[in-house]
Formats: sequence, C-alpha cells, structure tokens
Amino acid sequence: MTENPWTYSTECGHLPGTDLTGWSVEATDGPIGAVDEHSDEAGDAHLVVDAGTWIFGRLLIPAGAVVAVTPANRTLHLSLTKDQVRDAPQFLADQHLADHQYREDVVAYYRLADPCAGSTDTL
Repeated sequence: MTENPWTYSTECGHLPGTDLTGWSVEATDGPIGAVDEHSDEAGDAHLVVDAGTWIFGRLLIPAGAVVAVTPANRTLHLSLTKDQVRDAPQFLADQHLADHQYREDVVAYYRLADPCAGSTDTL
C-alpha cells in the first residue's frame, strides 16, 4: 500500500476523474467484485467494492491498495489476496466519513494485511 493509504500510487496508472463505477476488482489471486462507489477526493480516495454473494456485502478499500489499472478491460488490480479482502472490515456507510476511528480501523487492517508492511514504502 502507498505511504498515504487514501491516495492512488503514481505507478498504478489511475487517471483522476475516471468513473470507475462498475469496473472489475481483482485480488492477487482472482476476482473479488466490482466498484459500487469511489472517490478521487485528495486525501480520501477509496473504492467501495460490492463483493456480491461471495462476501455478502460491500467493502471499503483505500486507493493505496490499487497497484494497477487496466482501462482496456476496465479492471483494477489490488495488492491483496482474496482472503485478505474477505476478512476486511465491511463498508459502513453511516460511519465512513463521520467516524475517524472506523477509518483508522480500516487503515490498520490493510496495513497488517499488506505483504510489504515491513518495507519503507508502506504506512
């Protein structure tokens, strides 16, 4: 994940202003769902992924987890495995923007799930 989890890395290929709604989301080991909502807001870039019946819910994924964007097939690739995504905190619409602790919990989860967490490039 990038140094700021709420920002897309400059290497991932994300173009600000692109409507990502409906794009496929892939973990390192397969598909996890589609983008239901997203934000490019500076310091608050994120995806809300509808994982359908696989997880029975929506997940908040900070933009820093996106490692590659493939516009040709409308796919976002994450630095996370399907298991890491499955165990992630559910998206709580009423808490996302209002509850600072919820956002900290989300970041803490992805920090622990990041396979590169020991490197200097991570949080």
